[in-house]
Amino acid sequence: MTLADFIECTIDFEGQRLAEHLTHYLLIASGIISFIVGYSLQSLQMVMMIFAVGLVLTALVVIPPWPLYNKHPQPFITDKVIEKKE
Repeated sequence: MTLADFIECTIDFEGQRLAEHLTHYLLIASGIISFIVGYSLQSLQMVMMIFAVGLVLTALVVIPPWPLYNKHPQPFITDKVIEKKE
């Protein structure tokens, strides 16, 4: 595996939709949890720390091109198919 293969972050359209939904759900959940814990402890610092941990976990789940984001790849049109159409 070359470095270019590792950097090429290929995900399909369904994977993009899943990543977007996961981003929203995880950030909302971490915000609600951090607010509840921070309110019960009366600590703004705890709110910020819990939300920062949620943000990092969300980034680890969403940013890398995990295989679950490429379950429905789109086929590319090859040159042979274009030549046959003409």
